[in-house]
Amino acid sequence: MSAADARFGVAARAYLVYGIVYWLGGVWLWLHDVGRGPLASVAWIGLGAALVVVVPYLLRRRRPWFERWILSRRDFARILAVLMVFRVLAVLRIVLRAETAVVAAPWGGVVSYRVGGVAFVLVTLTALALIARAAWADETG
Repeated sequence: MSAADARFGVAARAYLVYGIVYWLGGVWLWLHDVGRGPLASVAWIGLGAALVVVVPYLLRRRRPWFERWILSRRDFARILAVLMVFRVLAVLRIVLRAETAVVAAPWGGVVSYRVGGVAFVLVTLTALALIARAAWADETG
């Protein structure tokens, strides 16, 4: 296995963890009636579940059909990293709001959107760093 393949393997696992965390968070909020409505929320949950499977699959190793007709793995990872930067900025808007709402916590009690947002930002930044490392690393080493 080359060093690039190892980096992309790590990036795929990082996205898998990131995707699962976001997916579970989205499901939890949906179960507590937070969202844009039942149909839109279910659509986003379905799309999120698909991305949790598809993105790591495409990052993990080269897929000739994907690289020939759509994007190289590096370009795909670069676009993904840029989109994740926008995700961080969107969640930071929630974290930095003057007022914040709360939602029931899985372990009992409540958790504020600010605290939850900080956790999501940390997970996103970690995955983003690992994906960007694979996307922009030197191909030779």
